Amino acid sequence: MSTAHRPGTGTGTGADTGTESRARADTSAERIARAALTRLLEPGSVLGTTAVRVWGAARALQILTGADTPGPDERQELSLVLSGEGTQLTERTWTKSLEGWAARTASLAPERDLESLGRLGGGLLIPGDAGWPPGADDLGAAAPVALWYRGTGPVPRRETTLAVVGSRDATAYGQSVTRTLASGAAARGLTMMSGGAYGIDAMAHRAALASGTGAPPTAAVMAGGLDRYYPAGHEDLLREVSARGLLLSEMPPGASPTRHRFLQRNRLIAGLSGAVVVVEARWRSGAQNTAGHALGIGREVGAVPGPVTSPQSAGCHRLLRESPAVVVTDLEEALALMPGGGPRAATAGPPAAEVGAPSGGGSSAARIHDHLTVEELLVYEALPLRSAVPVDRLCAAAGLGPGAVMGTLKKLQRQSLAEQLAAGWRRGPAVHG
Repeated sequence: MSTAHRPGTGTGTGADTGTESRARADTSAERIARAALTRLLEPGSVLGTTAVRVWGAARALQILTGADTPGPDERQELSLVLSGEGTQLTERTWTKSLEGWAARTASLAPERDLESLGRLGGGLLIPGDAGWPPGADDLGAAAPVALWYRGTGPVPRRETTLAVVGSRDATAYGQSVTRTLASGAAARGLTMMSGGAYGIDAMAHRAALASGTGAPPTAAVMAGGLDRYYPAGHEDLLREVSARGLLLSEMPPGASPTRHRFLQRNRLIAGLSGAVVVVEARWRSGAQNTAGHALGIGREVGAVPGPVTSPQSAGCHRLLRESPAVVVTDLEEALALMPGGGPRAATAGPPAAEVGAPSGGGSSAARIHDHLTVEELLVYEALPLRSAVPVDRLCAAAGLGPGAVMGTLKKLQRQSLAEQLAAGWRRGPAVHG
């Protein structure tokens, strides 16, 4: 990490003058406010994080802690933004939330938290930092207000980060598949991201540490504060990840991992990675939760099939049956999920866009969607050319559920093939242009 991200840097000194001093003071105030907000707000708090986006971190901290009350214009602006994102701000919701935040206000000590993690070689990343991962912003209203880090860094780009997740009670089959996928992808320079848990997560981290060439080779997203290693049985592993890779969390030092925080941690894994591969997962599992978050923001998801008699593979089979997840049986299929198809071996053939490309003739309209998957093509063809339509109309036309349609729309939007307007969705600039 550069010193620009370390706690305490960017503060003014007596030698500073004018604009430089004010800029540094502003940076320090922003970082301290966001550090406090990581302790005040629970991860994924839509109301809290939206308030930060609308009012700014320092002003939001004043209002959410009860140090000040929002003016009529501020309250209206917050209500309008929430309404535009499908959430109604009621007086009961606002009052109840303030009561909950008030219970935590006395425990806020952001300078102490920054100093505490700074002593461990870590710090806090906030939006606007050079190292802030843009993938976090893809989470929209549920994006983190800041990210605590500990390790060698830097935070990898999602284009070079593959998440491998799965069951804590992994089978020998799952462990073997994970070792093959993680070591192979890490050897090609990808960062392997997972959650530091027992089973599949641990194998993904170990395989990446053994053969990784990326910077960093692996990253673990934690559900609690980074001043202690959790689970305790993984202290040696997580210590090595911290020494050679990266630990990330939106929770401040001392914060305990809870079930809610584990589930919210999964959305960060999805947002910070370019694709997610589920190796083993039970019918209901955290790995499936991660896959759901990934599909919801337009990430590719792969699932490794297993024995039909294995409970640890039931969740993978469910993903393959009920979602746009695709089968992954080897390293190349996992890499193909990554943006741009991922890193290629030295013996790899021409880029996918060149394989089977027409040598001439044909209209640009015919070529513009040749690369789309079946699900993407179904949604693309359901989009009207001119007038926008709501998502439920697209679901009916494409024959897909809301989650699959929304995830696919996000992918098409990044390719300028879909455009979101006030009335809904239509085909995008790449088509109109």
